[in-house]
Amino acid sequence: MKNKLSSGQKLARKFTRFSRKAGEATIEHVEENIIDRIGHIRRVRLLILEWALLVIAIIFLSLTQAYWYSDSYAVVTYKEGGTYIEATLGEVKTLNPLFASSNSEKTVSKLVFSSLTTNDYTGHSGYGLAKSVSTTDNGKTWKVRLRDNLKWSDDTKLTNEDVIFTAELIKNPLLNSSYSSNLAGVVVEEDDDENLIFKLPAVNAYFATALDFPILPKHILEGVSPDLILEHGFSAKPIGSGPYIYNHTQAIGNLGEKSIYLQSNKNYYKGKPKIDSFIIHAFVKTDDIVNALNAGTVTASGELTAGDIDRVNSVNFNEKESSLNYGVFAFMNLERLGSKDLRTAIRQGIDMTKIRSVLKNERPLDYPILEDQVDISSYPKLPEYNFDDAKLKLESILEKNEELRKTGITVETVNSGYLPEISEKLAEQIRSLGIKVEVMTLDSGQDFFLNVLSPRNYDILVYEIGLGPNPDVFAYYHSTEANPNGHNLSNYKNVIVSDLVLSATRTMNHTLRTKKYESFLRYFVNDVPAIGIYQSNIHYYVNRNVRAFSQENRLVTAVDRFYDVEKWGIEKTSKNRTP
Repeated sequence: MKNKLSSGQKLARKFTRFSRKAGEATIEHVEENIIDRIGHIRRVRLLILEWALLVIAIIFLSLTQAYWYSDSYAVVTYKEGGTYIEATLGEVKTLNPLFASSNSEKTVSKLVFSSLTTNDYTGHSGYGLAKSVSTTDNGKTWKVRLRDNLKWSDDTKLTNEDVIFTAELIKNPLLNSSYSSNLAGVVVEEDDDENLIFKLPAVNAYFATALDFPILPKHILEGVSPDLILEHGFSAKPIGSGPYIYNHTQAIGNLGEKSIYLQSNKNYYKGKPKIDSFIIHAFVKTDDIVNALNAGTVTASGELTAGDIDRVNSVNFNEKESSLNYGVFAFMNLERLGSKDLRTAIRQGIDMTKIRSVLKNERPLDYPILEDQVDISSYPKLPEYNFDDAKLKLESILEKNEELRKTGITVETVNSGYLPEISEKLAEQIRSLGIKVEVMTLDSGQDFFLNVLSPRNYDILVYEIGLGPNPDVFAYYHSTEANPNGHNLSNYKNVIVSDLVLSATRTMNHTLRTKKYESFLRYFVNDVPAIGIYQSNIHYYVNRNVRAFSQENRLVTAVDRFYDVEKWGIEKTSKNRTP
């Protein structure tokens, strides 16, 4: 034991001597090769600087190359998550889609509910809940097949029974819905192969479009009287099959402003949307929407016009502009302006270039049928503007019509978009022709419908109407629609025209149907029941950092922008490309 300890001590002493010698050698080496040579740095400073700069340049180029190269294998995309806040206009009084009237209510309806067919990105009627829609050659019987494995947002299976229940509900006279006329006289049943069969009272070439009505859940509303549906709790807390699920409603202030909170629907037939939460902020004033956009409290809004672009902070928002299948017309009330010579002279004396000068990018619209709705070879020629000739004709007419000369005419419109300014310019030109004109601009709503539209209390009405995905003008120019509840705003009653527009919808042959519309347009130009002004656009102001609908999409109505909402995104991420 003693020998071992002695041996360890010897080893320790050797290690100590070695360490001391190594330290002394290191110090000597540092002094000789570094400290003693510091004075020489001055002579090689340029060489050192050149090497330092070279090293920095190499590092910089390496980082730059890595950044550029990253674009070849990485792409910016959108991941799931986030909250999208849409600013809409109009109060939300009900969440039942059968009674949706304001833009806010229609937006909620589009996001929460689905229909058998829907307007797709081409601007035509496409499939929704339906997997297929077909008809026999006579177009009187239509067969619909639902997609497989459809579910409601509460996980209940969506079946043919829900469709039949909804159709019968809409047809019930106790339920006054805007969809009722589409299914009038239609019998709906299920065949042995589990197809839905729609039996029509007459041929309808456009019945696929009529299938765009929201489907309601039978298991929730069965047993509720149709006249009590609106008051049922479902109208406040709905169950749907659309891309989003209703969560809750928050009232803001006491002026009708609300926020409707929605969550993505995992059962949606197109797949769960990328954006988790969707909030509909229903404003009652356009100025409040502008303020919300500029404050960054909302993500987007489709309620503003091109004239509002200077009011919105362009640094944070892009403007997506797309045409809609809506048109603005000056409707002549034939019960007050019954003389065709009078209507013809007024149109001849109106310079449409000046009328349309207030527009930004909106397309001029001369006819109630859009060019992309039907392949009409040649539209009838409109009479050329001739102020002097029109004035002479009107002077002759006024000499024979003392009442018209004294009282003049009224031009009525609603306070929306370009309509007030268009109406003023129209009135100004008619006055220059020698006719007294009074312009009345009213707020749209129930009062306007009851006091102006329904009783046809106007001489000329400057108003916007929906033209739909098809060239079907029955509602606006058939004589049966010239009533307080109809859409014939001109009170236009022409037996031949009524036959043309009705038979066109009942003609399955495309070529023959086109010929009927060409004949109708000739009567439209000759009889002057209305003057076309422009095709409406949607001006969608959206945050620059999000992905919404594509401007390449053709929109029929404003809410059709949500057709591909499941692909929208708000949270960006970088994703490597697959080789």
